[in-house]
Amino acid sequence: MTLSIKNKVLSELESARGKCFSGAALAKNLNVSRTAVWKAVEELRRDGFDISAVTNKGYTLSADDNSLSAEGITAILGDNDYDIHVVHTVTSTNTVLKDLAKDGAKTGYVLIAEEQTAGKGRLGRSFYSPDKTGVYMSVLLRPKLTLENSLFITTSAAVAVARAIETVTDGKVKAEIKWVNDVFVNGKKVCGILTEASVDFESGGLEYAVLGMGVNILPPENDFSDDLKQVATSVFSDSKHTNIRNKLAAEILRELNCLPENFMDESTLAEYKSRSMLIGKNVYAVNGDEKMPSTVLDIDNKARLVVKLDDGTEKALSTGEVSIKLT
Repeated sequence: MTLSIKNKVLSELESARGKCFSGAALAKNLNVSRTAVWKAVEELRRDGFDISAVTNKGYTLSADDNSLSAEGITAILGDNDYDIHVVHTVTSTNTVLKDLAKDGAKTGYVLIAEEQTAGKGRLGRSFYSPDKTGVYMSVLLRPKLTLENSLFITTSAAVAVARAIETVTDGKVKAEIKWVNDVFVNGKKVCGILTEASVDFESGGLEYAVLGMGVNILPPENDFSDDLKQVATSVFSDSKHTNIRNKLAAEILRELNCLPENFMDESTLAEYKSRSMLIGKNVYAVNGDEKMPSTVLDIDNKARLVVKLDDGTEKALSTGEVSIKLT
């Protein structure tokens, strides 16, 4: 991918947030004119980046700036094999990336949006994706998995997100997982995960998988609606935490990169179970209009939820069958 002068200037400024770069130094580093640097800075300012200009010192990207960018993520992540793209608005990062996958996009393509107009959740639900406060990310994978075992992508991603949240909060926030695809903080949802896959019917394996993750990092500008307040929250309660969206996106990608290539790992599944907020709880297993009062016993080695129904019957539930509500 050929970087524009604007991207190159941002990369330089992101590499040393809070420090001054003279226009002359930037121009020399990038082999462009000082006028080109000035134009790039003005364009970045219009995009919302907090860049100041100090006479005889140069340009500074504020350490407090909370903008989301591929350059900012890469500055934190360091050398990596991801192909990261950040856009302002999309319908759904999963929808767009699935189209790119069909057109031959390579493994590791990452699409991140500031907002989604048609964010998607599991079982056809929508995912609220307001501007400037979250990270809505999809990653293209081509794992050697069958469709049956593709559930391990979602469960492993939930572990990766939980770890990343605890890292950026310095361990002050405990992240739990609600089977199968939600990450919770303080009893409320902060992240939803949706894996969508295409099957190669000739081999029986996956042609590709698009792993989508939406994380509420800060409260929306006008807060959550009254309905959402009952079930949703954000990782941080205010915007005093600087550069936090780039940091969380980078940590999620770092954690994903640490997972085994086929996602089927006993230790990851064990951590998924240890983070479960459902084991031992009474729940409703909801299948269409049917609500089955149940007690959660375990998560088995196929990542299915094992429940005991009121009549004493034990059943292993797969993600495609039911959704779970706490009683």
